[in-house]
Amino acid sequence: MMRPFRLRIFCLVLTLLMPFGAGATKIQEVRSPGGIAAWLVSEPTIPLLSVSFSFIGGGSLDQPERKGTGNMVSGLLDEGAGPYNSLAFQTRLEELAVRISFSAGRDTFSGSMRTLTKNRDAAFDLLRLALNEPHFEAEAVERIRRQILTGLIASQEDPNAIAGRLWFKTAFAGHPYGLPNKGSIETVKAITADDMRVFLGKALARDRLTIGVVGDITAAELGPLLDSTFGALPASTEIKTPPDVVMKGIGILKVVEKPIPQSQVIFGGPGLARNDPDWYGAYVLNYVLGGGGFTSRLTEEVREKRGLAYSVYSYLSPLDHSALYLGGVGTQNQRVGEALAVIKAEIARTRDNGITEDELANAKTFLNGSFPLRLTSSGRIARLLLAIQRESLGIDYMDRRAGLINAVTMKDIARVAKRLLQPDNLLVVVVGKPDGLMDSK
Repeated sequence: MMRPFRLRIFCLVLTLLMPFGAGATKIQEVRSPGGIAAWLVSEPTIPLLSVSFSFIGGGSLDQPERKGTGNMVSGLLDEGAGPYNSLAFQTRLEELAVRISFSAGRDTFSGSMRTLTKNRDAAFDLLRLALNEPHFEAEAVERIRRQILTGLIASQEDPNAIAGRLWFKTAFAGHPYGLPNKGSIETVKAITADDMRVFLGKALARDRLTIGVVGDITAAELGPLLDSTFGALPASTEIKTPPDVVMKGIGILKVVEKPIPQSQVIFGGPGLARNDPDWYGAYVLNYVLGGGGFTSRLTEEVREKRGLAYSVYSYLSPLDHSALYLGGVGTQNQRVGEALAVIKAEIARTRDNGITEDELANAKTFLNGSFPLRLTSSGRIARLLLAIQRESLGIDYMDRRAGLINAVTMKDIARVAKRLLQPDNLLVVVVGKPDGLMDSK
């Protein structure tokens, strides 16, 4: 466990060693000749380029009976496009040492590209083809479908996956968030190439696009590449985005019986939106309570004092259309009830009594000192540029971040604790054979 003095020394050394500090990372806003916007961190000393981008929508745009379409699309965009079949496209990527990948989350469809500077133009062209001219060849579709189905079948026996699916199904019944993002065996089997083309037509539009670029390129060089890569996408699409939603299942316990020696538990309740004035107070508070790993209060009470679990955690999860405060623990079946009681008691104690001045200071030290770890590669910085844009934090966010955290006071912590920490309102899902526990409703 990292004690306060060691924690401060760790963060000081880390800050001194990082090649990119927040203040040293100059962000430029680039506007292409065709009007496509991107944020750029130019670094000419390293002959690499990383591009991250995302489109608002993601898996929430899937039709319920075809849930998992976005996820399946993400596995197929680099499986043949333009003049290249699947093998030729993959071979071309390998020849150029280019890495292109895609993913579909609940709220975004995202992609990334990494290339050597000398292969920059060819890499952008391959990305253009993947986004605009994917093949969805029958062989590739069935191969990727089999891979997804294999994962879904395996997840049916995974206690954590089972708990997560039931938690979201209960919390967001009737909303896209309540359906598993990768779909089910039935829905994935039903997805066709035409379904995937319809998804692309809805999801990939320029008015839903955010781009972050880091590496050996100038703003003048980037602009035309943005146009050639993304310019052929529709300017906009008429799609119905999901409504904002408040989680259901407040105060409910659900148990899924499974003959395993250790139960997996997910618990959570309403959280705070990323633009909430109390966000930074909640961020610091959560670090102290359950987000600080071995230094957190929950770890101290559940693991260190009682040996109930190896790991217990909590985190803030602001979605586009809701906000959650989530956590989890795994423990022996006969001790699940005890572990939950300890967790709820510590949440209540923190709500009622707050935290100490030392805990506040240590949290600020770690949260600010460890931030440079997110700036240690071009890919990480590019992803961070996306997050800052999506959350409308401002182009100077990295310069202001430390001040926002340092401005959190004990009064702020007390206020946000009353808002956020409501142990009786938690929706709890347990997968295993927990002694003495059964569904509350």
